[in-house]
Amino acid sequence: MRSLVRPVLVAVGLLAASAPLVAKSVFLNGVNIDGVANQTFENCTVEIDAQGNIHIKAKGYQVQTQGTPTTPQPVGGGTGMLTRRYWIVTEKNFPGMTQYDIDVFINSVWVRRLSGDEEQVVFEVTKYVKSGNNVIHFTASKNMGATRKSHSPHHYFKVIVGEGNVGGDNVMIDNPLLEYKRTAAESRTFNDNFTFVGR
Repeated sequence: MRSLVRPVLVAVGLLAASAPLVAKSVFLNGVNIDGVANQTFENCTVEIDAQGNIHIKAKGYQVQTQGTPTTPQPVGGGTGMLTRRYWIVTEKNFPGMTQYDIDVFINSVWVRRLSGDEEQVVFEVTKYVKSGNNVIHFTASKNMGATRKSHSPHHYFKVIVGEGNVGGDNVMIDNPLLEYKRTAAESRTFNDNFTFVGR
């Protein structure tokens, strides 16, 4: 391990010696976090731009500011207020048989975990959606416990994301945007991203 670390430290030292000392900034998912200390970010991508600023992209992390809250800016150049409502609906033909739990993130913000044991779940996610381009991320984790209940590809767990409205006690999805599906035949962990336009 020592032989791997030493060249990195030497390279950083040479860069520091040859470059002028200029204050740089650190950004987490596009938000400046200068002054933040004692933080660890897992499963992230780190980029250094031409000015030497450090950009950390980490799914599931959101910057919260004290005092006056900042207004999230639309992704992808979208402007204006949303005119649609957005929902997530789950569908399972045999609840619990896939043994998958699915974590949902929208625009790098964790929304909730969908359990494979639950009956149908319907919930609104409009507050996480921005005008313009949005990214929804699913992490599907197999939770077998002591034994595997099924190997059948016909036992499925679907997550539908769409635009819809409430009519009485029912949610009507009038514009399905995407369908995410895992089956009991699968066993590995999946990390999948999808994009959709908020409007």
